Amino acid sequence: MEHIGGQAVIEGVMMKSKSKYAISVRLPKGKIKTLKKRLKRKSKIYAAPLFRGFFVLWDTLILGIKALNWSANQQLEKKEKLTMKELIFTIVLSFIFVILFFIVIPFYLTGLIVAKGILFNLIDGVLRIGIFLIYLAGISFMKDVKQLFRYHGAEHKAVNCYEAGEELTIKNAKKFTTINPRCGTSFLVIVLVISILVFSLVISDHWYVKLGARIVLIPVIAAVSYEILKISSRFKNNLIFRILNAPGLWIQRITTKEPTNKQIEIAIASLKAVLR
Repeated sequence: MEHIGGQAVIEGVMMKSKSKYAISVRLPKGKIKTLKKRLKRKSKIYAAPLFRGFFVLWDTLILGIKALNWSANQQLEKKEKLTMKELIFTIVLSFIFVILFFIVIPFYLTGLIVAKGILFNLIDGVLRIGIFLIYLAGISFMKDVKQLFRYHGAEHKAVNCYEAGEELTIKNAKKFTTINPRCGTSFLVIVLVISILVFSLVISDHWYVKLGARIVLIPVIAAVSYEILKISSRFKNNLIFRILNAPGLWIQRITTKEPTNKQIEIAIASLKAVLR
């Protein structure tokens, strides 16, 4: 059985296999619209351990942005559609936001408590996780984000139904949980934990070296975290990996919400388009 990944988008769901992806959205008038495209074939290095983690993260980011842009434009009038310049500006702004809130601010606050040593890296990591949780909890109260989280739940229900070998119907999908061990939320939690271990290896008394390392080493952390996620997914019934997966699964209770039947219908439409 082929592994299927997915992502919630604006009023819809994107599903992705190794060779293609599909985005299904609910149009303002109620109809379902689906975009289906093939993915370019990758060289063998894309599948090499450690390297694949970085490439998967990069490809997922680019494809995710394209999917969000396409889905958003389906909800807008022709004159209101987002331009490429607006999209690039949004991407750059998002990167600045991530670096500022999840790297620079925890680093600065830690410096007010302790100057260096293992304790510095530990407190920095704990603050980073804390800010991440506060951010998720905060945006979960926003109306548009709640809707996005419901589609996230619909995506997981459809994938879980498919992986259980059951027919892809709304009735069958509704029986399944909104939690999935391969979710990007679990990946982010692993990244936050691994970052504490990796940053502790950076031994320097200079603040700019430690801060720079936290940005430069992001691809390394992503690569290691991806391998851990792959292994934990294969051995999800193992007690040790169940403990490792637990925080990510718990946080998914924030990032996924119980979907409506119409939202499950969208997720199934996207999944069937990929499987056909």
